[in-house]
Amino acid sequence: MNMKTTDNITEDTVVSETPVNEFNQLVKPVSLWGDAWRRLKKNKMALTGLCVVGFYLLISLLAPVLPIYSYSDQTIVHQNLPPSFSSAGETLLRVRHAEMFRQAKAEGRAELSAKQTEELAALQNEIKTDTVHNRRYILGTDALGRDVLARVVYGGRISIMIGLVGTITSLFIGVFVGSVSGYFGGWIDNLLMRFVDIMYGLPYMLVVIIMMAILGQNMIILFVAIALVSWLTIARVVRGQVISLKNAEFIEAARSMGASTPRIIFKHVLPNTLGIIIVYSTLSIPGFIMNESFLSFLGLGISAPRASWGSLVSEGVNVITLYPWQLLVPAITMTVFLFAMNFLGDGLRDAFDPQSKNRV
Repeated sequence: MNMKTTDNITEDTVVSETPVNEFNQLVKPVSLWGDAWRRLKKNKMALTGLCVVGFYLLISLLAPVLPIYSYSDQTIVHQNLPPSFSSAGETLLRVRHAEMFRQAKAEGRAELSAKQTEELAALQNEIKTDTVHNRRYILGTDALGRDVLARVVYGGRISIMIGLVGTITSLFIGVFVGSVSGYFGGWIDNLLMRFVDIMYGLPYMLVVIIMMAILGQNMIILFVAIALVSWLTIARVVRGQVISLKNAEFIEAARSMGASTPRIIFKHVLPNTLGIIIVYSTLSIPGFIMNESFLSFLGLGISAPRASWGSLVSEGVNVITLYPWQLLVPAITMTVFLFAMNFLGDGLRDAFDPQSKNRV
């Protein structure tokens, strides 16, 4: 009898501790991350952006082991070949034949001359004997005979790395300054925010251009220059979030239990601002890539033989009328990635926004 009573009490206790709704139905508790992921999955554009970004990251990480040529490998005889699934020799022969036919037509001839025929025959024999003509350039080559596909893949590694490094640097500085300023307030807040206002008054791109022109075209200098004042916005955003949280009940409870100030900031306050930080990160990566592209377009970005999407676009602009694929391939690749990042950032913003629970 006692054992049955104990079992009944245990069952009643378990049932009473399980959350139920007004219809007495069991409710499964959902965490903030689980709820955000559920709403993100309903946003088809954001989910598509996530898949595209993941694909780009995977290709960038696996670039050294992918079956593509080196980004710096020059084959002058294959310069400016159009995109083709045929071998480089076949493509080269087709291009030379078309060039000779246009030349003959311009000279008023309907057929190739004997000299042109001999050149084509010599080229055919060379293609049969030289194994270098067995290469395939599905996205064409540039003016130095380098594979555009390899240049775009390795250029993507640099552009994405610049976006990630710039974002991480800006987050590290901005989150620290914003959290300290918002939590302590007073003269510390005034001092830090007035410094932020002064930095905001500087012409950002002009400062970056001057740094790159004076200190030289170095990748490290480029990272420092791009991240120089990029932390200002996130510092203000985090400051506002910390100010709204520092007097909350759970913060007061942590203080009453004797938690130190650094523990309160890094263990209680900042985790509750993680959603806005993640959203800002996804939206700032495209900005860093665009800034680097602008610098590369001015000739102050990545130096040869390395390349980024911006430098490839800059090179392609000069030959767009003759060889449009040298501009279109990196431009389309970069545009797709930037659109995907923006869609993902918008989706994360809606997913982490508590007011959007009933909208998505």
